[in-house]
Amino acid sequence: MTEDDRPVPLDEYPVHQVPLSMKHVATGDRNAYDRCIFHVFDHQGRALLILGLGVYPNAGVIDAYATLRVGDTLHAVRASDALGDDRMRLAVGPLRIEVEEPLRRLRLVGDDDSLSYDLTWTAGFPALWEPHHVQRRGDRLTLEGRRFVQAGSVSGVIRAGGEEFRVTEAGWTGTRDRSWGVRPIPGEDGGRLAEERPTEGFHWIWCPVRFEDRFLMVILQEDADGHRSLNEATLVRPGRRDTQLGWPQAEITYRPGTRHPERAVVHLGDLRKPQELEVEILTSSPLAVGAGYPPADDWQHGTWRGRGWTDRRTYDLTQPHPLAAYGVTDHAARFRLDGLTGHGIFEHGSFGRHDPSGFADFKSVAP
Repeated sequence: MTEDDRPVPLDEYPVHQVPLSMKHVATGDRNAYDRCIFHVFDHQGRALLILGLGVYPNAGVIDAYATLRVGDTLHAVRASDALGDDRMRLAVGPLRIEVEEPLRRLRLVGDDDSLSYDLTWTAGFPALWEPHHVQRRGDRLTLEGRRFVQAGSVSGVIRAGGEEFRVTEAGWTGTRDRSWGVRPIPGEDGGRLAEERPTEGFHWIWCPVRFEDRFLMVILQEDADGHRSLNEATLVRPGRRDTQLGWPQAEITYRPGTRHPERAVVHLGDLRKPQELEVEILTSSPLAVGAGYPPADDWQHGTWRGRGWTDRRTYDLTQPHPLAAYGVTDHAARFRLDGLTGHGIFEHGSFGRHDPSGFADFKSVAP
């Protein structure tokens, strides 16, 4: 038996789902992943911190990132390393996540001179399962993910660019998404399916909203012709059964000449009791800039950069970043529903053709 074949610490616990060591996932797909994302933002739109950590067992990689938007500047720290055996140690370079109480309280730490933070994230509501997410190209499964989402309060401190933000539970909100499964990482071959079945269009909204006494989650994904492959609108109130709010329909007002939303109204409920979720964008951070999401060209999740890799960047968001228009952007936003005011994330991506929005191709923008 070699060192690589030996049991790992998690194998001591009765948590196995398949007859394998907890070191191994049940699929040999190189795209297997297990990761999280956190959003921390103030209610005036001064700062938006996005951070995450992921492991890619079949690629042997663990990586993490943190970006902070302040004004028109985006500070970013990214780190990557070889994946070890201790999967309960969520740390890469200067970035780490400590699970102090599962599903309830976590500590988020960034210890870098260019961007640092020490935050306690506390859940305000029970975790909510998102819909099972499946995508195929031809007959091949390209994405299958299981996710849960939560919203809560955050306290602590953030420092970057000579500024310090005191994060308080009253003036800041935190949301998080935890997911695992199979999701494309760079390095896939194009082949016949990429040539004969190119993506015509993609339209996406992912929207967790925290109100004082309730939590709302809205998700929709549509193809070029408006066919919906993912749909969710659920209201969570402690002590009550979750309320389903039907088939969400979004009316988005874009900044002229772009697909950057300035505000939106999401219609919820049914004909008997329609409701409107008003969305006011406070500040925005494109995930393809700094955070490693496709189609970023300077670093993407799951790619091998060697042992002990850490990278620091500062981006000027007044300058054009062409790839950002072809990726998803996270918008910190203020929401209104039934006379209540809440705060959350309006994550949106619309690229290529989308008939319901009147976009004809990848070059189409709002008038």
